[in-house]
Amino acid sequence: MNDTQGDIHTFAHSLNLTFKNPALLRQAFTHRSYLNEHRGEALEHNERLEFLGDAVLELVSTHFLYNKFPEKTEGDLTAYRAALVNAVTCAAVANDIKMNDFLLLSRGEAKDQGRARGVLLANAFEALIGAIYLDQGYDAAKNFITAHLLVKIDEIVKKNLWRDSKSTLQEKVQEAEGATPFYSVIRETGPDHDKVFVVGVYVKNMLLAEGSGKSKQEAEQDASQNALEEKGW
Repeated sequence: MNDTQGDIHTFAHSLNLTFKNPALLRQAFTHRSYLNEHRGEALEHNERLEFLGDAVLELVSTHFLYNKFPEKTEGDLTAYRAALVNAVTCAAVANDIKMNDFLLLSRGEAKDQGRARGVLLANAFEALIGAIYLDQGYDAAKNFITAHLLVKIDEIVKKNLWRDSKSTLQEKVQEAEGATPFYSVIRETGPDHDKVFVVGVYVKNMLLAEGSGKSKQEAEQDASQNALEEKGW
């Protein structure tokens, strides 16, 4: 991983993004842990941009779904949106556009290629949206989200990925095992303001799958989805 400004410009160029303020682009990729090891650099971490980008993402996706599915209920639209903007989908898109190659992380964080990396990628993706919004405005952020994330909706609907995975897993397990799955936190990482939860889903004390998320609820949904995929359900 090379953290030079030139490399980040290469990333922006690959997506046809031109930043008036390149510092915003660099900030979007800067994790808090990186600053702990580079205290001499005049950088800000990406958490405030992530906060802003999350709100822009929610508005853009909500407007998109409202227009695309005029016949759907509020409940269905909420489920579609949750599947579209959750950490798993955002991390997948971030991987697609090669954000992982440019993340600025501490040496310790850089070694972790597991589920925690997915959460960092999702956060950076939201921060990038925030940076685009501040630098170029709402329409530019909307165009970026539309091109890279909203295109996922047809697959999500076709494969029923929007369905509540915990409910689906419970139905399948009760049918197959005559038991109810339960969830338990395996570990928590990160500071209080930026925790990542890793949760296991179990049946009769056997681990079916693990999942991670920024909340226990999100981690449980991720674990249940992974269990469904593992079982071929």
